[in-house]
Amino acid sequence: MARMERGASTAAVFIIGLIIGIIIGVGAAYFAAQSAKPAPVTVTRTVTVTSTATATVTKTAAAATPAKLKGVTIIWASTQLVPPEEQAFVKGKLLKKFEQETGIKVEFVGLSYSDLATRLAAEEQTGKVTISVIGELHGGLDYFASKGWLMDLSRFGTLSGRTFPKVLLKYSEIHGIRAYIPWMVATYVMVVNKKAFDYLPPGLTKEDVIEGTSKWTYGALLRWAKNLYEKTGRKLLGFPAGPHGLFVRFLHGYLYPAFTGAQVKNFDSPDAVKMWNYLKNLWQYVNPASTTWDAMADPLLKGEVWIAWDHTARIKDAIEQEPDKFVVVPVPRGPKGRAFILVIAGLAIPKNAPHPEAAWKLIDYLTRPETQIEVLKNVGFFPTVEEASAALPSGPLKILAEGVKRQTSAPDALVAMIPSLGAHGGDFKEVYLTAFRQIVLQGKDPATVTKELKPVLLKLFKETGAPLPPPDSG
Repeated sequence: MARMERGASTAAVFIIGLIIGIIIGVGAAYFAAQSAKPAPVTVTRTVTVTSTATATVTKTAAAATPAKLKGVTIIWASTQLVPPEEQAFVKGKLLKKFEQETGIKVEFVGLSYSDLATRLAAEEQTGKVTISVIGELHGGLDYFASKGWLMDLSRFGTLSGRTFPKVLLKYSEIHGIRAYIPWMVATYVMVVNKKAFDYLPPGLTKEDVIEGTSKWTYGALLRWAKNLYEKTGRKLLGFPAGPHGLFVRFLHGYLYPAFTGAQVKNFDSPDAVKMWNYLKNLWQYVNPASTTWDAMADPLLKGEVWIAWDHTARIKDAIEQEPDKFVVVPVPRGPKGRAFILVIAGLAIPKNAPHPEAAWKLIDYLTRPETQIEVLKNVGFFPTVEEASAALPSGPLKILAEGVKRQTSAPDALVAMIPSLGAHGGDFKEVYLTAFRQIVLQGKDPATVTKELKPVLLKLFKETGAPLPPPDSG
């Protein structure tokens, strides 16, 4: 997950260098096992255009579209950019420009991971493939490649006008092929309404929270949430724990590693029991509407919560609309470290896909620096190409970028990755959500619940043959 800054925004420099460093450290064992050979990427025909009043972006000139591809329609199936407002951007702006430029029509199909895995498996097995481009997270693409469902993209050569950091290329070169092209990166952070700093518990300062010092712990978060409630009479901590929220990522990728050092293998450990008891205590001060919220931007803007956790893309609107009101901060640390999920999304072409040349044209378009900047501005995912970062705008997006930088640069950072479980990805999440419902909402004993659920969790990895995700895998 990385980009290089040149010029307008120092936040991007931090993000690129520091996130790359973290990935390298956490993924060393993984990379050593791969035979990755990052292809050289050269910058050829380029035109510089003004992106903002203070920054420019290098725009790659588009190659002419072969006549045989004009009028072709391809399907882009994606688990990313699926929320209604994000799909509106994709269909109403992003793809219209591509279609006008190339004459290639694109049908964007937003799918859940399980639906995409099921559809792709069926199409590959029958030989009747309809999907031309896949947009998915690293874990899912790793699984698809392991099944032999993805085309080796090295056949298309290099993408001119952009430079992908070597570490991202190494992640994309798996199972003996270049399985995908790095597309977007993101993570999950905390957002604080500045009013909340007036209610900090003793021993915790505003600087501790913003800089992510050793004093900014989950214990401190509990004391802060309690203090807010006692002083205001309101439960001002919130999570996206609704039907389509991403709270499950907080459970398996943040709390579990922070308290147990792992996502899976220590699921029923004494440390896990302590973690669940902690969450039960914390939940007393969580806004009860959290179980109905799918994203935290609106609750933040409405003042329903003053402290919230969510995906960077899902809190971006709050930062953009009220940049002086909020600050993005690192998540707290636990006994084992400051754990967080690193999200890498890629673009792939299924084996036997129709119109692979048209699919490659779409991948070329989606990874251009100027396109990636538009994606960042509209949906909050960060670029994967170094050239895009030269035009990272200041203002609200810089606030978001700086919060990400402070989280990823923490000396106690503990990176987690979403596992690649194929069609069982939903079953993986359900184990953690079941534990949450039974322990936190229903008051059951955490030792009993985790002991009952751990065999279910391990069975998913045994049946799929998927490796345990970092940090479990080292």
